[in-house]
Amino acid sequence: MKVTDIPVTGRDLSEHAGQVLLIVNTASKCGFTPQYEGLEALYRKYKDRSFAVLAFPCNQFGAQEPGDAAEIAHFCSLTYDVTFPVFPKIEVNGPHAAPLFEHLKAEAPGVLGLKGIKWNFTKFLVDRSGKTVERYAPTTRPEAIEGDIEKLL
Repeated sequence: MKVTDIPVTGRDLSEHAGQVLLIVNTASKCGFTPQYEGLEALYRKYKDRSFAVLAFPCNQFGAQEPGDAAEIAHFCSLTYDVTFPVFPKIEVNGPHAAPLFEHLKAEAPGVLGLKGIKWNFTKFLVDRSGKTVERYAPTTRPEAIEGDIEKLL
């Protein structure tokens, strides 16, 4: 599956084959935005053990990601010193939802089996074989996921 990253170069997700991934829909102006700090801490701690965080900004929830790709990249770098891949804005729900998120939602539905993403910073943990093993609510802080990541590494 091919997706585009910031700067817009086009990146095939196959380059992450064999890695444990934490895939997150993000936003720069959300109450959960400080989670970028925890996501970056996880990435720095485990990246040498074949772990990656992949951030997909989304403006579908309260218009909390108004910027373009350059503004998002600048914000993430300047504010949280983010070094993990941040992709251009996508949609995660509805008829224009990115195929990646359709796949993640199908493999790991939310509470009561509902597939829709409820808010920014919903997180999906993917094992080395590409199977989505867990879905976490926006309120789940990145450090709370660390034990699950370690089990997969």
